Amino acid sequence: MSREDALARDAADPLAGFRDRYVVEDGDRIYVDGNSLGRLPTAGRAAIEATTEEWGRDLVGGWSRWIDAPLRAGDEIARLIGARPGEVIVCDSVTVNLYKLAWAALDVRQGAIVVHPDDFPTDRYVLAGLAAARDRSVTEPGTVGTAALVCRSLVDFRSGELLDGPRVTAEAHQAGALMLWDLCHAAGAVPVELEAWGADLAVGCTYKYLNAGPGAPAFLYVRQELQELLRSPIQGWFSHADQFAMGPDYEPAPGIVRFLAGTPGIIGVDAVQAGAAEVAAAGIQPLRAKSIALTELAIALHDERLAPLGFQLGTPRDPARRGSHVSFRHPDAWRICQALIEQAHVIPDFRPADVIRFGLPAVYTRFVDVYDAIDRLAVLVEREAHHAYDLRRARVT
Repeated sequence: MSREDALARDAADPLAGFRDRYVVEDGDRIYVDGNSLGRLPTAGRAAIEATTEEWGRDLVGGWSRWIDAPLRAGDEIARLIGARPGEVIVCDSVTVNLYKLAWAALDVRQGAIVVHPDDFPTDRYVLAGLAAARDRSVTEPGTVGTAALVCRSLVDFRSGELLDGPRVTAEAHQAGALMLWDLCHAAGAVPVELEAWGADLAVGCTYKYLNAGPGAPAFLYVRQELQELLRSPIQGWFSHADQFAMGPDYEPAPGIVRFLAGTPGIIGVDAVQAGAAEVAAAGIQPLRAKSIALTELAIALHDERLAPLGFQLGTPRDPARRGSHVSFRHPDAWRICQALIEQAHVIPDFRPADVIRFGLPAVYTRFVDVYDAIDRLAVLVEREAHHAYDLRRARVT
C-alpha cells in the first residue's frame, strides 16, 4: 500500500467522522499510544464541565443525581462487554477491584489461583499477595487439575494476543474455578461477550479504549447469579444496604452495589460514561473490522520496511488472535522509542525488554497515521538516529 492508498481508505472509512468527536491538536505529531491513554472525547470534556458546574451550583445537593452515577456508567460499559444491566459498576482502580473480586472468589472456592506469568504485573502482584494471605498456591494455566480462581488478560498487554474467551472460560469451569477476566486492553477494542461465555467476574480500566482520561475510575463485573453469594472484603459505606442509616453493623447492599467501597469520584465516573457512550455509538463490530484493517496494514508495512532493519513482529498474524495494538520487537527498542518520540514526533510506548507498541484505536486512528508512523520509524532507524540516545530508561516508558 502506498500513502495515497492509505488516504483513499481514510476517505472511504465509514467511521472517519468519529475522529472529529475527539480532541486532536497534533500538528505533525502522530499518536499511536491509545492502548495506554486514549484521546479526550469532546463529549467527555463536556461531561466534566457539566459536573463541575453542578458542583458549583448545587453543592451537596448534587448528590441526588451523583449517587447512582457508578451504576449508570457501568450500564454503559455493559453494552460493550456483553453484560446485562446491573452487572457492571464503575469504581476504584483495576488493582483494587481485582483484589475485591479475587478475595470474594476465594471465600467460596477452595484450591489454587491460576494466572499466567506473562500477564499484567498488577494482576500477578495482587494474586501473589492474596495467595500468601489466604494460604493458597499460585500456578500457571494447564498445571493444576482443580482450582479456585483463574485470572487471565483477554488481550495480552505486550504482544496484543487475543485469547479465546469462551474456551478459556469453559476450561476454568471444568477445573472447578471461577473465571475472572482482565479486560484492560479489550474493553472498547474487541468484541467481548461475558454473559454468553458464562464468565463469572471481570475488571477493566477506562482510560485506554474507553477514553475516560488519565487515572479514570475502573470497572468491575459480577455475573448476576453470583452477586448475592459473593461479599467484598472492603466493607465501605457506599456498599451498605442502608447507607445513610449510619448504623453500627455492616450489611452488604443487594446486587452489584455491594462491590462499591468509599465515595466515588463523580467527575471521573461521568467522564467514563461519556467515553463509553462514544465507543458504543461507533459500534463494537465496525470498530473491530477497522481495527483488523489497521493492524493488518501495520503488519504488512513491518514486513516491507522494518523487518529488513532487524525488527521482529511480536503480535500474532492471525487477526482472530490479535487485539488492537501491534508490537514490534528490536534489541535496541528503548533508544529507538525515545528517538521516535523526540525526532520523528511519533508517540508509541516501550515495554521491557524489547517491545515498541503501536496502539491503534479504530474510533480515531487513520490509515495514513499507520503509514506515516512506520515510514518515520524506518527512516529513523536507517539513519541510526537512535544511537545518540541513552541506554538508561526513564521512570515512565
